[in-house]
Amino acid sequence: SDCRYTCHQECRSLIQLDCRRPGLCQSQLSPESTLVPPSSQNVTQTVEEEKPKPPTVQEIKQKIEKYNAKVTNCLLMKLNDDGTYTGFIKVHLKLRRPVTVPAGIRPQSIYDALKEVNLAEMTDKRTSFYLPLDAIKQLHISSTTTVSEVIQGLLKKFMVVDNPQKFALFKEMRKDGQVLFQKLPLTEYPLYLRLLAGPDTDVLSFVLKENETGEVEWDAFSIPELQNFLMILDKEEKDKIQQVHRKYERFKQRLQQTLKEARGKPG
Repeated sequence: SDCRYTCHQECRSLIQLDCRRPGLCQSQLSPESTLVPPSSQNVTQTVEEEKPKPPTVQEIKQKIEKYNAKVTNCLLMKLNDDGTYTGFIKVHLKLRRPVTVPAGIRPQSIYDALKEVNLAEMTDKRTSFYLPLDAIKQLHISSTTTVSEVIQGLLKKFMVVDNPQKFALFKEMRKDGQVLFQKLPLTEYPLYLRLLAGPDTDVLSFVLKENETGEVEWDAFSIPELQNFLMILDKEEKDKIQQVHRKYERFKQRLQQTLKEARGKPG
């Protein structure tokens, strides 16, 4: 009634108020509005996690030397004078949906790449197609390259004009015979993860997949893309129905064959 603070009745015991206004104290509050003293309240406070200290240049140098000693090809990491380093990562493309690319555009040449020519901007015509499943793209990146920049770089190499928010980079790990996927935040540094894990791709590999957030941002898609999704889902539904029909048809045939063989046997 004095400070105009509002809360649910069941939340009252969790509230702490600093009642220092003149004329307002616990004695003036009615018994119904008296709050539990702060010392006896079970209040969850947000505690900031202590961030690990970044490795020193000497530590990075030792890790790079250890990493390069395990490399069986020429894809070594190189330490720069400013403490940054460069190296290679391989990204598996596991996209199950078609991507949008410019129509009638020739593949990017070395000249275009060196001049940073964006061929996608040369035409407004668009078409959709499936990228080869589990295609592998090798990237030469820096220790300062983020996941967001890796995704944008991959889309640029394949001339994909879809919104980068539709895609996500995952790290794939194998443990106890299981394959585990973990979505990487956009601010993560893939090359540092590669350095820590070593060059063995069975220990750690990177995968580009659709960004399955659970909340689809439909506004990011165009009408033709949405129509393509409907066609794809319709085809997948029909394929699934056919698989179920074939599965039970095989069961039916085996059952009939078993019954036929059992008729001539006693008992």
